Amino acid sequence: MDKETRKAYLEKLEAELREWDAEVERLDAKVDQLKAEDKIEYKKRFEDLREKRDAVVSKLGELKDAGEDTWEDIKKGVEDSWSSVKDGLKSFWESLGD
Repeated sequence: MDKETRKAYLEKLEAELREWDAEVERLDAKVDQLKAEDKIEYKKRFEDLREKRDAVVSKLGELKDAGEDTWEDIKKGVEDSWSSVKDGLKSFWESLGD
């Protein structure tokens, strides 16, 4: 993969992370409106999502530093992790009824 394509891919992922962060802020505000006992459950799930997001950020750092020989393998790991984050966020919203 050439440098420009790699750069564009990384910029796309970073933009998606910024969108995710904004959505998480909206989700956090929604969770704050719940009853105390419900908040506890959702806050735990929320922390799991943040941990998954942090793993994506870590893998993204690896991807930035990857050479040609490891780029595709690390890219696959980033995509798998990112898919898990997006699925978790979707499931979270669905459980809140949105």
